[in-house]
Amino acid sequence: MIRLEDLALFVRSAALGSFSAVAREVDLLPGQVSAAIKRLERDLDIRLFARSTRSLRLTAEGEQYLPYAERVLETLREGHERLHRERAGLQGLLQVSAPSDLGRNLLLPWLSAFCREHPRLTLRLLLSDQVADIFRDPIDVAIRYGPMEDASFIALPLAPDNRRVLVAAPDYLQRCGRPRTLDELAGHACLVYLLGGRAHDKWGFEEQGRRRVIAVRGGLLSDDADVVRRWAIAGHGIAYKSWLDVGEDVAAGRLELLLGDCPGEAAPLHLVCPHRKQFSPAVQQLYALLKSRFAALGERMRRRALAPSPHGGEGWGEG
Repeated sequence: MIRLEDLALFVRSAALGSFSAVAREVDLLPGQVSAAIKRLERDLDIRLFARSTRSLRLTAEGEQYLPYAERVLETLREGHERLHRERAGLQGLLQVSAPSDLGRNLLLPWLSAFCREHPRLTLRLLLSDQVADIFRDPIDVAIRYGPMEDASFIALPLAPDNRRVLVAAPDYLQRCGRPRTLDELAGHACLVYLLGGRAHDKWGFEEQGRRRVIAVRGGLLSDDADVVRRWAIAGHGIAYKSWLDVGEDVAAGRLELLLGDCPGEAAPLHLVCPHRKQFSPAVQQLYALLKSRFAALGERMRRRALAPSPHGGEGWGEG
């Protein structure tokens, strides 16, 4: 059976015209190169080189065989490079679960760009405000709000300083007035979010260094966080939302921040993976992308948060 090493030494010997030169190139003894050529000649049953003490030249059979040897080595090299390129490129199925509002309005364009960069990758995006069970549901990673206290999975920070904020549309505030204290929320139409069939109508805040929980009420409730945000933009009431979900709306003037001196509850954002073994190259690159995007977004939001509010005081955002 022909050895690839012998074939490579034959091609280089034909190019350099010297066993000694090839030996120096590949760090072998000249006798080892000569032995390899003799072994190849025996396997092929032809004489490849005409040798003398002063010269080395191809025989007619050697001239005829050389293009085939070069083609074989080039094909093997191309195959090796292609396998490495494909291994380096992302491929296969990546299943991602994310909250509805965040998924539609922030993650969707980022994930679309990610897939354009990796056309061999198939993305399955599952948007739901129900908390996915990463051990039982068919997902690879989940994007989740809230503190991660369960040590049974891997939770990587995306926006660790994110919080909830109070927002309302200018139209609503013009019609119904702007609450000046937390207690005044009781007299306003509040947009209530449902999760697992339970109404989240008790909103937590920090006021003068202590935690306060305010019971709110309103005639509009939904289990879709994006619906609550849209109701707020439409002027139907006051919403208590993640700053990531409404920061762009505040910057565009569609919503206004309320009671900025009373920060809402912490809502850190994480990328959650069931096990480190599932931290595949696709998940690693996705995490790197999202982390950088959220860092840039957080910086923009911090700058906006420090801008003076037209209603007095300062805005509020991440950090």
